[in-house]
Amino acid sequence: MKRAVLLSLVATLSLFGEDVVLNPVAVSATAIDEVAKSAQTNADLGEVLAGEVPSIDMSRRSGIANDVIIRGQKRDNISVSVDGAKVYGACPNRMDAPISHVLNSNIEKVEVIEGPYDVSEYGNLGGGVKITTLAPKKGWNGHVSFGGGSWNYKKIAATVSGGDDTLRALVSGSFENSDQYEDGDGKTLAQQVEAKADTKYHYKPEYFDAEAYTKKSFMTKFFINPAQNQELRLSYTANRSTQVLYPNTPMDADSDDSDIYNIEYELKNLTPWYKSVVLQYYKSKVDHPMSNSLRISSKMKYAQNHMHSSMDALRLKNRFDFSGFATDFGLEYGLRNWDGAYQNGAKSLDDVDTKNYSTYLKIDKRLASLDISVGGRYDKSEIRPDTAALQDNDYNSLGANIFATYTLDDANTIFFGFGQAQRVPDARELYFKKAGKLKGTPNLDQVTNREADIGYKFEGDMVDLKLKGFYSDLKNYIYINANKTQNIFENIDATIYGGEFTLSYYATDEITVEANGAYKKGRKKHPLEGQSDKDLADIAPLQGKIGVIWDYGVHSYVRVDMEARKRWSDYDADNGEQAIAGWSTLDMKLKHNFKKGIDLIIGVNNVFDVTYARSNTYADLTLVAAGGSEKMLLNEPGRYFYTTVDLSF
Repeated sequence: MKRAVLLSLVATLSLFGEDVVLNPVAVSATAIDEVAKSAQTNADLGEVLAGEVPSIDMSRRSGIANDVIIRGQKRDNISVSVDGAKVYGACPNRMDAPISHVLNSNIEKVEVIEGPYDVSEYGNLGGGVKITTLAPKKGWNGHVSFGGGSWNYKKIAATVSGGDDTLRALVSGSFENSDQYEDGDGKTLAQQVEAKADTKYHYKPEYFDAEAYTKKSFMTKFFINPAQNQELRLSYTANRSTQVLYPNTPMDADSDDSDIYNIEYELKNLTPWYKSVVLQYYKSKVDHPMSNSLRISSKMKYAQNHMHSSMDALRLKNRFDFSGFATDFGLEYGLRNWDGAYQNGAKSLDDVDTKNYSTYLKIDKRLASLDISVGGRYDKSEIRPDTAALQDNDYNSLGANIFATYTLDDANTIFFGFGQAQRVPDARELYFKKAGKLKGTPNLDQVTNREADIGYKFEGDMVDLKLKGFYSDLKNYIYINANKTQNIFENIDATIYGGEFTLSYYATDEITVEANGAYKKGRKKHPLEGQSDKDLADIAPLQGKIGVIWDYGVHSYVRVDMEARKRWSDYDADNGEQAIAGWSTLDMKLKHNFKKGIDLIIGVNNVFDVTYARSNTYADLTLVAAGGSEKMLLNEPGRYFYTTVDLSF
């Protein structure tokens, strides 16, 4: 691989590749504001989160729709919600990660929860991503964005909203597509497959130069205030993706269609102590056919897996204030369905229903310099496949946590937390079938995470610093044993621990130096049967960012960004991971505000055109063979130029 040069620049390069506003809402969470206005490179929220939050890694799957890992945990170990609606992808191979079903142009804010400290969300085992989309405003206003970039990338997005105290409405839409990106060696996605993978996975000549993806979105909202202190909120979001290439998997996405319906009714200030009650119903659904129709393998045998997922839920959320005790109490019923079939009619998933009945309680209290938050959650889950050949499963889950923040003085704060959370196995882990074999393990136990967090925060006139450490003890962690051909999922015990930091140094009124970093270590308590490796998969090595931002005018700035990661030395070779070289990349960006509502953004990512890979090859993903027992590593994009013109009115 090419090596980045000029390492002496590290001390002068800026932290973030997007001018997304980071707003720490709590020491256990980070809020990212103004995503729609600021995340201009493409629609992929995964890239934004990986670039902004040190605890998050990105799993590169394609030119778009990439997945995220929080402190080494992914899939159902982290929860994803959009305006309070839980979203699940349909693909068992994570072609459509939950965060891919909402595009950056529709997002106002994202809150990232680190650890088991959100009792309001079902399945928040190791963390969560809570997405808030744009809301309609009073008066008439709008935003139009035109974007373009390397590899024939094109984007147009528009949002219009308006109204008065009684009725407000919003309509938003976007379109974007791109040819295949090239890595630092100038290889397109198809050329990477040709260079690395077995011949049968190569793209057919007629699709060798196919577009990498096309994505469209539509969102509309209506906020109605029929009386004082009452609000009815209605929203609908549609996302449509066609022919998305996933080069290092055996199949590509023929399409990815999702719909999210949301209805909320809120009553505020019912009494001096009863602050609000919200009744919410939502439905999310995903239709995802994937096939090998673009690959040479389809000439030998055409293969398709058509997957469907949906989530229906009813939630009742209450907020009280009892003499300074801020109290949240909620009830929830949810029904998740997951179903799939191959082209010959054989089932990949047997129409599995997962019902959950939940209740939670959270109490916050300030005592002089001490803020304390205590929460508890109970879930009863029933999992039922639509076949008598597979067993039903029932689980009772109990989670609780306490988080305390002590303010030493105006500048110094310390914090600590301890929590337990549980999540049940999903339908894939229990019942998934492939080639006539039951890959799932129907008798899996639920996972329990017991975690402790500790940290320190300093906020001064010239420096802001936050240090965090965590230790996570995982019981019955669901893990793949690559030696098995059936019932490949196992419950194991494991630990993950590490630390993170963020730093901002305000050198002058115009120049800010920022840095962040993360380190984590994951170990199995015992090797899996027939194996010797105790390293836990999905544990990326030491990484960091450092840099400078020059605010040369009102809403105008120049920034230069560097990200670096150490080589993978601790990885689970027994279960498909491999050594990956360390790397560093450089990004540059200029934003100029012309006033009158016009912004121009020009940027270049990976300035030195470095060839590198950031995502490993754990057997939890079905990846194409790259000769022998190794799977194909997918390289990140090479040098990428982009520009955006934003018009606001």
